[in-house]
This record gives sequence, C-alpha cells and structure tokens, in this order.
Amino acid sequence: MKPRSEIADRWQTDVVLKRDVFSTVERGRFRTAECEVEAVLRRIDEVPWWSRPVARHLFTRESRALQRAGPLRIAPALLFSGRQELVRGWIDGVALHIARPHGDHAYFRSAKAVLRRLHRAGICHNDLAKEQNWLRGADGRCYLTDFQLAFCFSRRGRLFRVLAYEDLRHLLKHKRRYLPEALTPAELRVLARKSWFTRAWMATGKKVYRAITRGLFNFTDREGGGPRLVNDAPVIAARLREHPSVRDVAIVAFPDRRAGTGLYAFVEVNALLPEKDLRDFLSAKAGPAAPEHLQMSGALPRDNAGAVRTEILQLVAMNQLESIDSLIVNDSERAVIARIVAERRNLRDRFAF
Repeated sequence: MKPRSEIADRWQTDVVLKRDVFSTVERGRFRTAECEVEAVLRRIDEVPWWSRPVARHLFTRESRALQRAGPLRIAPALLFSGRQELVRGWIDGVALHIARPHGDHAYFRSAKAVLRRLHRAGICHNDLAKEQNWLRGADGRCYLTDFQLAFCFSRRGRLFRVLAYEDLRHLLKHKRRYLPEALTPAELRVLARKSWFTRAWMATGKKVYRAITRGLFNFTDREGGGPRLVNDAPVIAARLREHPSVRDVAIVAFPDRRAGTGLYAFVEVNALLPEKDLRDFLSAKAGPAAPEHLQMSGALPRDNAGAVRTEILQLVAMNQLESIDSLIVNDSERAVIARIVAERRNLRDRFAF
C-alpha cells in the first residue's frame, strides 16, 4: 500500500515535470508557515523496488546539498525534506538551452560568481555538463538546480579540487558555445585539459553507465525531453514533412499531467487544414503515437540563419509565457509568436502566473 504523504495537506500539484525510475518531479504550490509559494516536489514513493536504493541515495544527496546551497541564493531553497518527499523553491527562469545567452557577458560573470560561492560552501555540483541544470533567472542572473549528484565536503581535499575543477570546465564549455570571444587564455587552458578523474571516467565508468541507463533502463534525458523526444519525435517529424501542405516541423517535449512527458508538434503549413487531417495522415502509416498536441501555423519563429527557434516554442508548449518576451528580437518575430501563443493547445496544464 502506498504510504501516506507527509505533506498531503500542504502540497497542491499543478503538473508533473518528470517521471523516471529514480523519482517523480512535480510543480505546484506548497504552504509554508508564512504563506503559500510556488515550489517543486521530488517524490521517491513510487519508484520500482530494484531502483529504490539508488533513488534514495540521490534523494539524500540532493537534500544535503540544498541545505547548504539554498541559503546562498544561488539554488532553490529547501522548503521540506522527509523520508520520501523533498520540496524545493521555484526559481523564476529558464534553462540554458532555452535561454541561449549568446553574447551575454553579465550572465557568465554571474555564473562564475555562483560557482565560487558554491565551492566556498564545500559543494561540488558534479552534473553541470547538462544545460538544463543552469538557469537564467528573470533577473538575468545565473542559478543552479538538480543537485542529485552533488558532493558536500567538510574540507578541500584532492577529490574536492578535482570536482570543483570539472564544475568550472563545464561552465567554460557553455561559455565557449554562447560567448567564445570572452574566453581568457587561462580559461582556454582549462578547456583544453580534462582532469585525471574525468579521463578515467570516460575511459571506463561512463561506458558502463551508458550501457545501464540507456540499455537496461532505456533512460534518456536530452534537454530533459526523455525517450519520446529522442526516439519518436524525429520519426513523427519526418512523416509530417511528407504531407504536401507542410513546409517544416518542430517538435518539443513538455510536462504532461497524465503521460509525464508529452510531445508538442508545431507545424508550418502552406494553407491551414483541419487538425484531424494531419492526425489521420500520421495514423495511416504505422509508427510512434501521435503528439499530444499538434498546432499548425503559417510561420514559425526563425533566427538569422533560418533555423526554427525551438527555445521559444518550448516555452509556449510549457506555458512559460512570461519568459518569452526577453527572447524576441524584433516586431516581426513578435507578431509571429503572438499568433502561435493565441492558438496554443496546451491549456489544460496552464499555470496561473
């Protein structure tokens, strides 16, 4: 029998953000002693028995790290930590792969300051290669999230120094992608030299890790999208492009209350047609299940090179509309996005901002 929630009378779920064999992550509202706040809940009460030891280990590491990092105002505050439920504060911002801070000197100065504060507190994040663990707040500053793999140290020994070096190296890899002209000679030397720990991990442990997570668990996490975004979305997009009225397709993942992770297809068409026609076109040939949402538009937002701006479509799919405005570059793009937002399909899981 499922154990009773320790915070049943204090927590209200809005949407499931993620579900895998190690935890379920939900966004909602949590009642503290002072007021009700937006928050994120991680639960391990429904994980399979065979993954429970690892799930509990990761859960404990995150709780311990947030106890130290939360008060620094560089990570979510730890609002509650029980045996099987952990509640952390909500940070108003978007992940790095959505924010795409090209040329943003202030953001990367903030990011470097965040790492210094984290390491001074004796914490190494240990999972900063993932862009979704770096947030760009609504205030333009850097914040970190997802501390399941973090290490907390009582002293700065050799392992601490190695892991702190790797945290910095991963930051510089992101800086190389978005702000390469600002890399200093010292930073370039760090980028060119992996630690002995990383070299050993890539030669041995990483191969075993991938074999277990991707082979045994079928666990993928490309930008938080999961296996459907990795495996099904390309097949669905290719099939939709075969339709004579379709010019282009962009598919993103979004948190879905029922499925955990859903697919949202934005379809650029020459002439609008009933959605049922496109769904019938998809179902006429065997393949993955159709996207939960399918929206047609006469135009999709594009960058100067002509590529679809999936980071904006991702925010539309997740109903994080308040984060879109800072990404729009001109009035023409604003008009395209306004039409897409007005006709968006994912209203069931809309948050009241």
